[in-house]
Parts: sequence; C-alpha cells; structure tokens
Amino acid sequence: MSGARPYDGGMHIRRARLTDLQTIVEFNALLASESEGVKLDLDRLRAGVATVLQDATRGFYLLAETDAGEPAGQLGLTFEWSDWRNGVFWWLQSVYVRPEYRRKGVLRALYDRILEMSTDHGVCGIRLYVERENRAAQDAYRRLGLEQTVFHMYENDFVIDRRTPEER
Repeated sequence: MSGARPYDGGMHIRRARLTDLQTIVEFNALLASESEGVKLDLDRLRAGVATVLQDATRGFYLLAETDAGEPAGQLGLTFEWSDWRNGVFWWLQSVYVRPEYRRKGVLRALYDRILEMSTDHGVCGIRLYVERENRAAQDAYRRLGLEQTVFHMYENDFVIDRRTPEER
C-alpha cells in the first residue's frame, strides 16, 4: 500500500511502520483499560506490537491521522485460514479511536480502507470479537455493517489474568 491518502474530515489512512510503535502501544494500553479494565504489561505489549510491525505474516496495523499528522485511531489485522472457504478471514484487532475523534468517521475510514484492501488479498470475510458489555463498540460495528454471529468465543489465556483482585 502506498502512503497516506486523504479521507473524510481530513483523515489520512496509512499502514503503520516501526516508527509508530509507541503510538500503537499507547493506543493498545488505553484500549485494554477502557474496554476491559485490564492493565497490560507494557514490555510484553511493546514486543508484541514490534513483532507485527516487523513481520507482515503476523498481521499489520493501519493508522488514521489528521492533516496535521496527529494519530486519531488505529486498527490491527491478523489472519485466519478457512479450509471451508478456501480463503482468509481478516480479524480486526486493537481497534482504537482517541475519544476526541469518536463518532467523526475515523473508524469508518479505517474500515473502508480494509474493505478496499481485502479485494486484492483473497479475503473471504472480516471478523472481530468485542467485549460483551461494550455496547458502544457493538453499536459502532453494527453501523459499519458487521453482524453478530451465532458463535460463542472460548479461550484459555495463558497471559492475561482477568480475575478481579477479590477472586485472586
């Protein structure tokens, strides 16, 4: 993908580079805190983001920036092969828009860019997961045209402890 391109409201959407590492780390930490009440290990997070920025087989990030170059939001993508569809699902990850830019078209601009890009990459669909109590995010994704699926998500997370202090 070549550089940034203008979008609604003066937003430019571009693929993130290693020089964007700190911005993405900050946005991801804010996302975890705001959406799930989780405080991430910043060293682990920094290493994880750097891995994606240095290895495109893991995924990639897009950044939305103002005309002045100020980061307004981000969206990450990872990949899942579907043998049923003989294609790749793109999983939206690490979706974050700074509070002052919410409901101003930033998420729409990021998502529209993903849709444009998907046509050239054999993508069979786009998926994401959202915290069940995060109604604002669910509403935002519905406005983009995403639909809730029939699937429940299960995991065995070896890293993040989601128990409350009382449960520990």
